[in-house]
Amino acid sequence: MLKKNVNLLVLTLLVLPLLTVAEPIPIKVVVVSMFEYGEVTGDRPGEFQFWVERFPMEKSLSFPAGEFDLRLSEQGVLGICTGGGIANATASVMALGMDDRFDLSNAYWLVAGIAGGDPEDLSLGSAAWAKFVIDGDLMVEIDAREIPEGWPYGIIPLGSDRPAKVQSDLSTGWTVDTIKFSLNDSLVNWAYRLTRDVEIPASGGVAQFRAQFGDNPNAMKPPFVTIGDTLSSSTYWHGHNFNHWANDWVKLYSSQQGNFMTSNMEDSGTMTALHRLARINKVDANRVLVLRTASNFTVPPPGKTATWSATAEYPDKGRAALEAAYRVGSVVVKALVANWDQYQNELPR
Repeated sequence: MLKKNVNLLVLTLLVLPLLTVAEPIPIKVVVVSMFEYGEVTGDRPGEFQFWVERFPMEKSLSFPAGEFDLRLSEQGVLGICTGGGIANATASVMALGMDDRFDLSNAYWLVAGIAGGDPEDLSLGSAAWAKFVIDGDLMVEIDAREIPEGWPYGIIPLGSDRPAKVQSDLSTGWTVDTIKFSLNDSLVNWAYRLTRDVEIPASGGVAQFRAQFGDNPNAMKPPFVTIGDTLSSSTYWHGHNFNHWANDWVKLYSSQQGNFMTSNMEDSGTMTALHRLARINKVDANRVLVLRTASNFTVPPPGKTATWSATAEYPDKGRAALEAAYRVGSVVVKALVANWDQYQNELPR
């Protein structure tokens, strides 16, 4: 009997360490990128590579539910590359939020990626901190060849029967609650003040391309940092009529407070996942920043067609925008980490 009890004790002591659950890794900041060319290091950079190589994010962590492995820095900054499009962004961010390896309860989230830019507001390589993320997929679209006379474009809100002109046109029937997302106003202002003087390099090719937009003073400037809102759509749209719609859509869904500056393909999905995770106290939706940088314009240059412009390679292959996303975004991430004793429990002001 004694021998049996001793054997049981020995077995228990051997098994207990295997049953011990590791403490979740506390994360200070999650950097969200969306696409990468080839590998995440050592080749042509996409949105993720500069963070992995320069920050750096030394440790690779398996992430079977995602599109790429996660990367983790020594300071507790976690990097994710979601894959392109709203569906990939939603699924990847939701999977990360439910991953028990990480404590994300105090984490700040920085979405940093390239985008189409409205030449009325931005030059190529410029960076815009969003206060509103507006979805551009959840709508009714009429075939362009059958748009009624007098309509500015063939897009109308869900539940409506005509293009929206005033706020009341957005609540005429069935709709969904994932079209408009407001970000923390004071956090966005803090990020902008911290980064507004960041220098963003741009090549001669970028300068030559923007020179075609002489009727748009902001498009003619060297790259700069500003505050401006983003429209999210998995459909890669292009052209003057769509640009007209994008400006109207962002103003209407932001109660006339927003200004469309960038077009992206993921952010309403990312915001949907983060707000769902906030419902179950996995993340803090007040700690989210969205930074989009202009790799191309949303309209063609004078004398070129929308078809040419939508399918042409980005000037300088979008390098200025990729640089801007890292250079501007990393200033904020480093400030959060350096002042973590304060910002862990108190949002920057």
